[in-house]
Amino acid sequence: MNLKIALLAGDGIGPEVTQEAVNVLNLVAEHGKHTFEFKPLLIGGVAITAHGTPLPEETLKTTLACDAALLGAVGDNKFNHLPPNTRPEAGLLQIRAALGGFANLRPATAYKALADNSPLRPEITEGADIMFVRELLGGLYFGEPRWWDKDKNLAHNTMVYTKDEVVRVARIAFQLAQKRRKKVTSVDKANVLEVSQLWRAAVTEVAQEFPDVTLEHQLVDSMAIHLMNRPRDFDVVLTENLFGDILSDESGVITGSLGMLPSATLGGKVNLYEPVHGSAPDIAGQSKANPVGAILTAAMILRHSAGLEREAKIIEDAVIATLEEGNRTTDIARGNVAGQRTVTTTEMGKLIFDKVKTALAKS
Repeated sequence: MNLKIALLAGDGIGPEVTQEAVNVLNLVAEHGKHTFEFKPLLIGGVAITAHGTPLPEETLKTTLACDAALLGAVGDNKFNHLPPNTRPEAGLLQIRAALGGFANLRPATAYKALADNSPLRPEITEGADIMFVRELLGGLYFGEPRWWDKDKNLAHNTMVYTKDEVVRVARIAFQLAQKRRKKVTSVDKANVLEVSQLWRAAVTEVAQEFPDVTLEHQLVDSMAIHLMNRPRDFDVVLTENLFGDILSDESGVITGSLGMLPSATLGGKVNLYEPVHGSAPDIAGQSKANPVGAILTAAMILRHSAGLEREAKIIEDAVIATLEEGNRTTDIARGNVAGQRTVTTTEMGKLIFDKVKTALAKS
């Protein structure tokens, strides 16, 4: 297996967590005699500093020539004075659009070892295992026209979807559900928005192609509540861009921290992988960041771009085992709890790395 991977470490804690993911990927490559070639590239604030743009032409050109892209995080408060389309986050939106991935997969799993980290009662979160499928190229984030007239104190954004855009992402959600618990929950705001009415009609039509999968519809406001009081009832959750962004972040309450959440963006020219968390500039360079989301993102690269399901599962199992031993980065530490110890970013990465190495040697 030969795989070229664009390495877009980005800003803040991005370089720290992606390094731990790269370490695990290199381990898998060495064991399986695969070739994973990483191409370090600039995006976000570091790209603005070096080249005056959040997405340099060379970054995009090289990424498009790769088989997958691993992104850390983008964002830096020192660029907040810039217009939205020139800030670090604009580089992320631009590369998503250029790569063409329209289905963003965000798994949210309740780890038993982290049950006490959630503000929700363990009996509510235990066993929760949700796959969010977020449409990534439409809706308010990409709709035109968009503008802000500061003189008139008036701003405008546009939510737009075509039926074809909804159908293609819905099919991916139903296909995933067939391999899981055979249920899709489609989230919209069809009682108010015409775009959501189109969304609901299109998803209902796609559901007819998958008679073995149960479809239910939820309004986004009620879904936000149900996600917190009965998360175990949901399997695959299909949403448009804005709703998916908010709901999948909310699911960090179930897992205990946003630092635990990986993601994969599929369906385009090159699959884009990134942990869900942001750049966290306040802790950058202090080895306090949680690398688990990035390491689980590496597992998604193996599963969806390399076809190495066994190795992906080994990584996921290593994460669980490391947490069960009581190892915690600061975001998931619980004070002076017996049996727990706070570790750095690199220590957490090494603990997982060692378990993956042991499991690969036995396989």
